[in-house]
Amino acid sequence: MSDSTEQEKLSLELLERFRAAYGERPVLVQAPGRVNLIGEHTDYNEGFVLPAAIGFQTQIAIARRDDRRLRVTSENYAETVEFDLDDMPASAQGHWSDYVGGVVGLLDRKLGKLPGANALIKGNVPQGAGLSSSASLEVAVCQAMLEISEKSLDGVKIAEFCQRAENEFVGARCGIMDQFVSVHGKKNHALRLDCRTLECRQLTIPTGLRLVICNTMVRHSVAAGEYNKRRAECETAARYFAERVPGARTLRDVTEAEFERFCGDLPEVIRKRCRHVLQENSRVLQAADALRSGDMDLLGRLMESSHASLRDDFEVSCEELDLMVRLALENSGVHGARMTGGGFGGCTINVVQETYVEEFRAKVATGYERATGRMPEIYVLSAADGAGRLA
Repeated sequence: MSDSTEQEKLSLELLERFRAAYGERPVLVQAPGRVNLIGEHTDYNEGFVLPAAIGFQTQIAIARRDDRRLRVTSENYAETVEFDLDDMPASAQGHWSDYVGGVVGLLDRKLGKLPGANALIKGNVPQGAGLSSSASLEVAVCQAMLEISEKSLDGVKIAEFCQRAENEFVGARCGIMDQFVSVHGKKNHALRLDCRTLECRQLTIPTGLRLVICNTMVRHSVAAGEYNKRRAECETAARYFAERVPGARTLRDVTEAEFERFCGDLPEVIRKRCRHVLQENSRVLQAADALRSGDMDLLGRLMESSHASLRDDFEVSCEELDLMVRLALENSGVHGARMTGGGFGGCTINVVQETYVEEFRAKVATGYERATGRMPEIYVLSAADGAGRLA
């Protein structure tokens, strides 16, 4: 089933269920998940990333109410929660609805009183796979509330509000990449984003290539804690270099020459984290140039180098991700393979010639199942448009 056919099916089901529940026609919005071609753990260091929105979405059917109650039903969780917009939760509860409450509470405080609403949510972004299901939900909620409130925000502000809600309310210290590309994605394009200035450039993905995402079907329990730990390690490094490099605020401001000059007194672990971030920023810029010029061989080498750095210097890979990358690179028609997302499980991203995709899927799935006893999920996708209202 194609990306567009799958999303249309999702939309029709959501509309039908909303009409059955509330007897009226809602506004329908969507926000996609994302995959990152290269540039991992650089966004919160104000560096560079190269993601693309993908054809998995969170969709929300929503209709305005006359009071200040927000009633939200998740089709995925088969649960309904209600919020009083005059008495929003002060802290997260460790529940999926935190992403809704965090965004809505922030919008209500910053834009003025929002109307109540009935909302029905359904999504097909795989959860816990590193494909930004949380950012997809946040952006969809923001888009939906703006649609029914007659208030507006530009795309950059939507991304910033959603990131802030996840950082401050949910408590996940993510960078802005996920929310930004969910808003600004463009069909058949990757997005080169400067996470400091938020300057972005759309880069065409050459015809005949597909983004093949291989889900290892594992998510190690250390993932969330280790992500925050890596961020803290980078902040420690940034403070160290701020005392030695004039004007340095984050690792984005440190050159590789300055790193080599001053890194001797750093603990080995912190030194390794720095090396990954600095070299990964360089790889992103080279990869963007390679994509622009159609040099897929160079793109592939950069992706492989990125994975090795994430495995050895940033230490966020795992046996299953390493195996999936090795299996991918044994196949014809593969231009590049690497882990994508925060790490410790989740997915790999593979750039594969379209004519080799089915052979790739079969061989990788067989090899992975034989080695691990798990059947992976393999998604063949194209880069998709960002968030918006659906007809």
